[in-house]
Amino acid sequence: MSEIENKQNSGKGNGNYSADSIQVLEGLEAVRKRPAMYIGDVNEKGLHHLVYEVIDNSIDEALAGYCNNIEVIINEDNSITVTDDGRGIPTEKMTKENKSALEVVMTVLHAGGKFDKESYKVSGGLHGVGVSCVNALSKVLTAEIHRDGKIWKQEYHKGVPQDEVKQIGETEKSGTIITFKPDDSIFLTTVYKYEILSARLRELAFLNAGIRLVLIDKRETDENGNFKRDDYFSEEGLKEFVEFLDSAREKLIDETIHISSEKAGIPVEIALHYNTSFSENIHSYVNNINTIEGGSHLTGFRRGLTRTLKGYAETSGMLSKLKFDISGDDFREGLTAVVSVKVQEPQFEGQTKTKLGNSEVSLPVDQAVSEMLSNYLEENPKAAKAIVNKVILAATARHAARKARELVQRKNVMSGGGLPGKLADCSDKDPSECEIYLVEGDSAGGTAKQGRNRRFQAILPLRGKILNVEKAMQHKVFDNEEIRNIFTALGVSIGTEEDSKALNMSKIRYHKIIIMTDADVDGSHIATLIMTFFFRFMNDLIKAGYLYIATPPLYLIKKGKREAYAWNDQQRLHLISEWADGKESAVHTQRYKGLGEMNAEQLWSTTMNPESRTLRQVTIENAADADHIFSMLMGDEVPPRRQFIEDHAVYANIDV
Repeated sequence: MSEIENKQNSGKGNGNYSADSIQVLEGLEAVRKRPAMYIGDVNEKGLHHLVYEVIDNSIDEALAGYCNNIEVIINEDNSITVTDDGRGIPTEKMTKENKSALEVVMTVLHAGGKFDKESYKVSGGLHGVGVSCVNALSKVLTAEIHRDGKIWKQEYHKGVPQDEVKQIGETEKSGTIITFKPDDSIFLTTVYKYEILSARLRELAFLNAGIRLVLIDKRETDENGNFKRDDYFSEEGLKEFVEFLDSAREKLIDETIHISSEKAGIPVEIALHYNTSFSENIHSYVNNINTIEGGSHLTGFRRGLTRTLKGYAETSGMLSKLKFDISGDDFREGLTAVVSVKVQEPQFEGQTKTKLGNSEVSLPVDQAVSEMLSNYLEENPKAAKAIVNKVILAATARHAARKARELVQRKNVMSGGGLPGKLADCSDKDPSECEIYLVEGDSAGGTAKQGRNRRFQAILPLRGKILNVEKAMQHKVFDNEEIRNIFTALGVSIGTEEDSKALNMSKIRYHKIIIMTDADVDGSHIATLIMTFFFRFMNDLIKAGYLYIATPPLYLIKKGKREAYAWNDQQRLHLISEWADGKESAVHTQRYKGLGEMNAEQLWSTTMNPESRTLRQVTIENAADADHIFSMLMGDEVPPRRQFIEDHAVYANIDV
């Protein structure tokens, strides 16, 4: 027997690969076997995605001009009810399938009305898998249809119809009511978060002016016994969206530039605004789907903006004294914009629909921006001058930042230039195995260095509060020693072949970057400053899932020889109740004010040991919402920040 044959036969399994090994997954079985392929994952993100799929059907009805009101209810048992006043899903029998159209839509993949261009001119649904996926991944789903004066109903368990579509009454209304409860045997969590759904509904209201969206949470009531609720309605659409995103930033121009036009049969809506900040915030959408990776519509927008502004600036003579070239990036600094296009047959690059591939979309968007901006600049010379001055400032800062950036990039850890700051590196060189702790202060850093596993854990102590990048110019950011140390330690740099502002992660040295700060107010502030820096300058690291927050314990509870840690007050009270019948005086409670109060062994066992620690991964559910929150928390405007604290803190009534 040859060496190859030996290897083949030594593997696990019987090695038989025949025609019987080939399986065909019937109906919705494929979705239940591989749910993540259809909805992204089976965690919190996928759970909320189920709701989006149902809402998107109602939105498509609204885009077709048949629906004005959409209501989403989180029920007491964490089931979801979505109601709209559209035409209702057809219920009559389909001749080809010999079943009700409702049953076909709910139980057959790649079945729906989005393939028929007469029914829907534009839609987010492309593959006819949305609501049937929701059905497949729900314990129970009920569809109630109000159509042609009759009420029809059908119930499904894990995607299987329990009965025929039946008429249960008469009605004067029209529309669809879908109620579903996610299957807890598939999802890791089945608890819906109000904030996540609220952010998506607010976004949809801005993107679709004139449609009312309501969110009701039946799990929570106010002092009058009313359910928690939010109504979202926008009259001006994207214009209001941009103003919402920029509400915590200082305006550079008074009014928001807004255009809604149709070029080459493609509806294009754009709203933009300039502020005094130093970051670019562009959010792009195709048929209401947030394309976080951009695509051809974003390319067209950037090209049109740069060409028009550059042409105006050169004609005005304001660039004559500049000794260096202005790049496209300079025109987008301090820009907040939302680009929304409606495309009949969008060609997304990938199932997740994060990047638009249609090349024919680029030119219409470019033309729309160019026309809108040219007219605006001519009609508003004062605002035009302010924008060009901002561009010149951005170019000057970029020129200074390049020198500072070169310092960051030249000094590479591996090149023998010495370790940055007080970095204690690990011995393993495989990035996927290595992790780095960004630790608050030298004291905690010293304890972490003693307690760590030197093989795969690196420690970088940071001196106090790092720079608030939200309020700093770019060259100031790169001049900051702590930030330079972070860049050097991680092995990343700014600028790739494709994009001068993109993060170059080709030489990244750690796949886990863990923020470890004290469990007090200052520690939370430092953690937020670090997260702001990562969000603005190393967003790709967050998207890759590399950023984490450590969770050190708050208390050490002792009674006799017994001791245990508590991460919150509930755990502390539970231990006191269990050990001493609720008598606090009978146990010794140590409150950890900072990491430095723990010895190396305690820090290792509670916060750094992969076997027993809890790490919270930093993710971005909604880019527009994250942008708004960071600018509000870390910007100059006090009132919105005060309101946020009062809304979210357990006890907060701030008197100024």
